[in-house]
Amino acid sequence: MTINKQHSMKCPKLFGKECSCDGYHTFDELYEHRVILWIKLCDRLSGQEYIWASTKHSDGSTFGDWFVLGMNDEKGKQITYHLPAKYWNEVCEFANILEKAPEFDGHTSDDVYERLFKL
Repeated sequence: MTINKQHSMKCPKLFGKECSCDGYHTFDELYEHRVILWIKLCDRLSGQEYIWASTKHSDGSTFGDWFVLGMNDEKGKQITYHLPAKYWNEVCEFANILEKAPEFDGHTSDDVYERLFKL
């Protein structure tokens, strides 16, 4: 997106900088919103769905300063997101903490959309 005066009125924090936004929010802000929404959804559904978190993938590998927060529905289908480590203590209050994440079921972004809509 090209920075101009009209754009800067929509997203003034980016005026004069390279734009990585939708015109209203930076992508970092939108990503942070997604992280919080996922945590809150998992917290709310923790009595109905199997919610788990792990700092390791099923093969024992890690993803830097990130962890996996996942949900398995009643059919065992997964919805997972990697989250920044700074949120670990928040999810420990409601998620089942696992030594290793369950075996990845191969879900794609499209699968996640579909599974989220079916919740």
